[in-house]
Amino acid sequence: MHYAVIFRILGILLMLFSLTQLIPLAVSLFYKDGEHLAFFTSFLVTFIVGLIIWVPVFRARSDLRTRDGFLITSLFWIVLSLFGSLPFLTDAQLALSATDSIFEAVSGLTTTGATVITGLDELPRSLLYYRQQLQWLGGIGIIVIAVAVLPMLGIGGMQLYQADTPGPIKDSKLTPRITETAKWLFFIYLTLTFICALSYWLAGMTLFDAICHSFSTISIGGFSTHDANMGYFNSPAIWLTASFFMFISGINFVLHYFTWRRRQISQYFSDSESRFYFLFLFIAFLIAWYYLAGSSAQSGAEHSWIHALFQVISLGTTTGFVTTEFGSWPGFLPVLLIFLSFVGGCAGSTSGGIKVIRIILVAKQGLRELKQLIHPNAVMPLKLRRRTVSNTVLSAVWSFIAIYLSVFLMLCLLLMITGMEFTTAFSATAAMLNNLGHGVDDMNHATDTAKWIMCLAMLLGRLEIFTLLVLFTPAFWQR
Repeated sequence: MHYAVIFRILGILLMLFSLTQLIPLAVSLFYKDGEHLAFFTSFLVTFIVGLIIWVPVFRARSDLRTRDGFLITSLFWIVLSLFGSLPFLTDAQLALSATDSIFEAVSGLTTTGATVITGLDELPRSLLYYRQQLQWLGGIGIIVIAVAVLPMLGIGGMQLYQADTPGPIKDSKLTPRITETAKWLFFIYLTLTFICALSYWLAGMTLFDAICHSFSTISIGGFSTHDANMGYFNSPAIWLTASFFMFISGINFVLHYFTWRRRQISQYFSDSESRFYFLFLFIAFLIAWYYLAGSSAQSGAEHSWIHALFQVISLGTTTGFVTTEFGSWPGFLPVLLIFLSFVGGCAGSTSGGIKVIRIILVAKQGLRELKQLIHPNAVMPLKLRRRTVSNTVLSAVWSFIAIYLSVFLMLCLLLMITGMEFTTAFSATAAMLNNLGHGVDDMNHATDTAKWIMCLAMLLGRLEIFTLLVLFTPAFWQR
């Protein structure tokens, strides 16, 4: 383990993260909301700690190995979540405990969107902006790691795109150099954010709300500047705009990259994962619209299809925005929407969940097994994108799903031990592990122990389970 290099990277990350806290500080000074001291204190503490970590090892240079990647990836979210909680902890108006402050920061950086803060409409604008910024930073962070780091860790997902990546290094990057990869991903992410903010503003949001909600939309986070979430605006134009950009953000950013470089929108339709993603959301929308239109839960056919479309895309991509309380919808619709979050968006997107590509492989494997029963001696290679999928990838996918569901059950039981009822514990675990956010009626009724368990669930979901769990194995720390 190259600890010197790891600490050097961690120190740099903290110093860079501290600079991002100067933006909400500037927002506070612009609006004169009195929160500048909390952000300046947070900036100072974070920068100094990062500097202290970096200075002793700033000359360290070495090639990182797979185990180093696991540790850096995990520390990226854990450490930044701790220091990201400082503005919440030091703010006198919020008066949040350490547990609540860390919970809010973890929820933001993991783009989960669950919150312990009430009275958002009365909060200072700098704090509202900071929450949205946390999600935006977490969104671009998971994209870079998903495309550039996770394939090297071999947990079954982005390595399926190996053959399509340009350059000599086919197993880890979009382009030959990791800096080039990060640059293009950031450019695409920033461009989508700008277009989304402009669209929100043209649809009727104030400029402040448009910028803030573009952050949480493109990151698929779900934080809002209002207690009523997207229902506050009561605008079909805004809801349809949000639906479009949530849908776009749930697509693999690799496809966005190739579409932009090749100027071919057909890239989206030629990819089997994106086609399945379109199809399952469309079918879920038709089901939700059919049941909703025939009930009294919403008035008018127009409202029915817009609410159905919005909530299906929001929960299907694990964003967590809401226009209305869908828990009161008829029949099995609330459960269907929660189950959609288990699928999530595409690999290499900002969404949570198991990911569409893994669901496709499991379905293909199941069909192959059925055919094998009829023709036991036949050789039936499993193919995706006209290429044979190796047994190594299939094994990784099956292992991931098995561990994912096992962790879900374990976390659900742990929340029940803290005093939660089964339905609340089930929805809370789904909301946290799938990075959905919406699913817990009242966070303030959860105990501190339950909140720490939910923080663990959010991190596990964001880091694709194995990345964090492997740190607890003895073999990881052996030479």
